[in-house]
Amino acid sequence: MTTAPLRQNAPLAPARHALSKVPEVTAYFWITKVLTTGMGEAASDFLARVLGNFVAVGVGGLAFVAALVLQFSVRRYVAWVYWTAIVMVSVFGTMAADALHVGLGVPYLISTPFFMVALAVIFAVWYATEKTLSIHSIHTRRREAFYWATVLATFALGTAAGDLTASTFGLGYLASGILFAVVIAVPAVAHGRFGLGAILAFWFAYIITRPLGASFADWMAVDRSRGGLNLGLGPVTLVWTLAILGFVGYLAVSRKDVQTDGDAGTAPVPPKDSVQHRRPRR
Repeated sequence: MTTAPLRQNAPLAPARHALSKVPEVTAYFWITKVLTTGMGEAASDFLARVLGNFVAVGVGGLAFVAALVLQFSVRRYVAWVYWTAIVMVSVFGTMAADALHVGLGVPYLISTPFFMVALAVIFAVWYATEKTLSIHSIHTRRREAFYWATVLATFALGTAAGDLTASTFGLGYLASGILFAVVIAVPAVAHGRFGLGAILAFWFAYIITRPLGASFADWMAVDRSRGGLNLGLGPVTLVWTLAILGFVGYLAVSRKDVQTDGDAGTAPVPPKDSVQHRRPRR
């Protein structure tokens, strides 16, 4: 799914505005996004095991805030800044979902609908305020704040949903990963064949990337008694991190995911004589 159709539902913006703060949605975007979800899942569990849950949440929270401050401080999309923020949201979003279950004993059957409602509320307020949910409209601070609140909610929801299928429903991590690999194809097919709106299709797929990547990362990390490959949380975190660094480094150099001015939702500048009254001919 590319970003071109996502502009169809977005209102025309003034010709001159701040540069977009998010990347073009290409195949590189989806691959990197899935990698961040798996890395965030493994890293969160690894930090909790090494530092303890309380300290890990504190460290993750500080890193999350620092990454967002940096993201908000730049004036345009910068690959390494944006994806650092995504990684920190992934780690902290996992911790938020796990804290409800492990720390407070909230079952996934409750936390999953809770995060669904939270996400729906964010979408409703965002749309009521800005009249669009298009990622091609992220060129104001307020829209960027809505965007990152949405991203955080999708990570928490995806984490809870992945654990719900793997643990509560007993599918295991590999089967859950395969399930979500099938589900993520639904919005693409629905958009291409049945006319599902591009914005809805994008956010549908975006949510599913979380349990998709996390399920496969867990499958690689957990021991064989739990149906995994028993590679360990540390090695899995390292491998997925290196893969992310490779893709982000390539994107930073190639700039293949940098939105053009038209991609950011701008209206083309009209000819001068189309906006000014012409002098009547004598």
